[in-house]
Amino acid sequence: MEILREPAKWQDAGVYCLQAVVVTESARSRLLDAIEGARLVPLGQGLSLMPVTETRFGTEPLAECSEHGAVAYVEAEYFGGAGTQSAQVWEGGETVLGPLHVDEDEPVPADGSPISQALRRLGVLKGDHFDEFDAVGLGRHRHTDDWLSA
Repeated sequence: MEILREPAKWQDAGVYCLQAVVVTESARSRLLDAIEGARLVPLGQGLSLMPVTETRFGTEPLAECSEHGAVAYVEAEYFGGAGTQSAQVWEGGETVLGPLHVDEDEPVPADGSPISQALRRLGVLKGDHFDEFDAVGLGRHRHTDDWLSA
């Protein structure tokens, strides 16, 4: 699988679009070394987010980085409340969750959305928040590129 972010076709206020790698503190420096031009944004709970902009790479670097700590690829696209989510998590060089995907016409699984499941696998605690997605503030920005200018 190759990970490539295509430029957003719409920049409307009702659109939410995220394509990112979420990495634990222990794998952070390996990710920066493995992916040219990688830029990380702190999320909290010991995690950082690397927005996937126009970078092209396969999943091999993510699996390799996971030798040092858990790494997840997450993506979501929503418009007007309907949308899709996908996630996959690597740890110890192997896929340990996913790939998971929920289409807009599918119900969210009882154990949470793909992104919340991935974040939980990376150690996120939801606490008083609605879910793990909310707990790390993934709703702070509506578009992937906005994470880089924050």
